[in-house]
Amino acid sequence: MEPFSSKLIGTVINGTVYGDTTVVSVENETPNLPTEFSLSQNYPNPFNPTTKIRYEIPGQAQNDNMLVTLKVYDVLGNEVATLINEEKPAGSYEVEFNGSNLTSGVYFYQLRAGSPKGQAFIQTKKMLLIK
Repeated sequence: MEPFSSKLIGTVINGTVYGDTTVVSVENETPNLPTEFSLSQNYPNPFNPTTKIRYEIPGQAQNDNMLVTLKVYDVLGNEVATLINEEKPAGSYEVEFNGSNLTSGVYFYQLRAGSPKGQAFIQTKKMLLIK
């Protein structure tokens, strides 16, 4: 990021204008938004008892909200946890999963994201809990 610098050319003091107060340009810093969906492998894996899951939601602007769900399932397909179930703006996210109430074994986490504009994403990854 470039350092910000400014130069006062004009001002208003007690209602009196001194110099030129015309705004010539304003640079708008755009956030570095993801360009595609991404679900990363949890870390650490295997884990005991907590792990982190990262994911990215793309968008043209930060106000492009999508309905996002991130759920954890056991090997039989039973849902054991819902980590996220809400609208999220475009961006990069990280959530922590605590498996202290679960038994050792293989689990799956699935990210689903979609918007009224039709963008949809579903991806599932495997993780291993060892106690």
